[in-house]
Amino acid sequence: MCEALKKTRQVLEDWLEMNQQCYPPTVIHITDGEATDGDPSQNASSLTDLAVSDGNVLLYNIHLSSVPGSPIEFPDTEQILPDEYAKLLYRMSSNLPEATRLVAGADGYTVTENTRGFTFNADAVALIRFLDIGTRPSNLR
Repeated sequence: MCEALKKTRQVLEDWLEMNQQCYPPTVIHITDGEATDGDPSQNASSLTDLAVSDGNVLLYNIHLSSVPGSPIEFPDTEQILPDEYAKLLYRMSSNLPEATRLVAGADGYTVTENTRGFTFNADAVALIRFLDIGTRPSNLR
């Protein structure tokens, strides 16, 4: 996970040099949540420190866990998450920008300024909705 986030940052650094006037790039990270190469927090932070004229790079995490539990979509607190892996991914996830919160709210989600681009154990339909909501605001710009 650390290496994947580091590589993503390298790719975006090069791209951002020539593309500063755009909606912030959105990175969708799909994982089982168990990093095998260290603590990914710093790599995630380094990635989301990159910015364009319209804001910082967005990191949204999709956590597909073997831990049983109901799906959790767009939470605004880590307290409802079942384990430390989910809580870490939540903390690594970007807060939803206002345009994305509006889209999520219009789709029936309860969102606040603390809502993050994170989902836990979503089914296929919820994953598609998550991807749609997470990427649609760039088309509204």
